[in-house]
This record gives sequence, C-alpha cells and structure tokens, in this order.
Amino acid sequence: MDRRFFMTAATGSALAATGSLFVPRQPAAAQDRRQPESRFDMVREWEIGPVIRGRNYSQGMPPHPFAVRGGWFFEFPGPTARDGHVHYLTTSANGLGGARGLRMRYRIDAAPGARFIPQENPREPATLSLYVQRDGDDWSGRGDRAAARWYSPDPAMQRLEPGEHEVRVMFDEDWKGVMGQSSHRASRQFADTLARAGRMGFTLGSAHGRGHGVFSTAPARMLVRDFSVI
Repeated sequence: MDRRFFMTAATGSALAATGSLFVPRQPAAAQDRRQPESRFDMVREWEIGPVIRGRNYSQGMPPHPFAVRGGWFFEFPGPTARDGHVHYLTTSANGLGGARGLRMRYRIDAAPGARFIPQENPREPATLSLYVQRDGDDWSGRGDRAAARWYSPDPAMQRLEPGEHEVRVMFDEDWKGVMGQSSHRASRQFADTLARAGRMGFTLGSAHGRGHGVFSTAPARMLVRDFSVI
C-alpha cells in the first residue's frame, strides 16, 4: 500500500489540539512524509486483525492503533481493496459474565467524497458491529466453536459515515452468531461465550460479512473516544 495516500501536513500535537483527525491534503512538497508510527505511540492493548495462524487479515494495516488526546485512532486503507482493508479491532475481555452490554463512542473524519467500501461485498453499505469472542476460539467454526463469536444485532449495526457516533448494545438483545444463529435461541451458548469471553471490540464489513473488511476511497480516520463494558 502507498502510505502517502494518507499523509497530511498535521503533526501529532496539532491533531490533539484540534480534536479533528483529518486535514485536507496539501501540495506534495508541504506534506509530512513521516509514517504515523513515527509520530504517535501505539496502543498495544488493542489489536488490529484478526491474526489467524500467523496471517493478519487486516492487510496494509499496522498491528495496533495510535494514541492521541481524547482516545486512539487508525487510518482506513485505500483507495482500493488491493491497497488493504481493516477487519477487526479487539482487546482483552477477561470474562463478561456479570456485564450488561458494551458501549462505544467514536468519530470518523474523511475527505470530501470519501466512500467506505466492504472489500468482499462492495455493493453493500459498510458497517460497524460490536463483537465478543470466547477464549480459546480457533476460528474453525466447527463443533462448539460454531458459537464462539458474536456480533451486534442486525438493528444495531452502524453504517460507516463521517461524524460523531455512539453505539450501545445490551447482552439481553438478540446478538448474531458467526454461523447466523440467534443469541435468544442459543442462549446457553451465548451465555457461555460471555462467561468465557477472551476478546471484545468491533468489526468492520457489511451485513453479509460482519468482519470481512473495509477500505476507503479517500483519506479517512476513525477516532475511538471510548469503548466500555456496561
């Protein structure tokens, strides 16, 4: 991926001061050619992935997002799927058996005309879903692993678009399993995943591929202001 697609004239301090994560591109001579890695600390508690058997499916992405005042951020890859796509952002859950739900507050900044495209289903709207994964899941989807990953209920999916957003999903709502099952109908399996939750976070994709990856056709960034268990 050509990382110059995302370079702007802003420094890390300017981003922190303004609270905005997108500055329109300047002429090439004025651009700051340094990579984000050279200007920001990584937030290692969060992983950009998923990493399965040594392969990171978020192609063209760093392993972690970057810290900034007011939260942490990542840049969407692009402008085509060949340049990369971002799938999962997760952190340790350490069990969620006593929790009521998850809440996330975030902001998307994007260049005028930017479009968010699901790399596997490009005709569908790009979406964000909250996510819970049982500890020890091997990503096979076989046996009891068929109920090891759960995503926001369909009505709680959020379409990716610029602006300030908040999503709150309670665990008594009807979450969707990786094989399409309903948490209300598979309540025992869902409760087991919550009790043994190893990872939580959010995924980017579409309605028919919740975590199958998204790219942006123009410079865009997501700032996560808060991700919390409620």
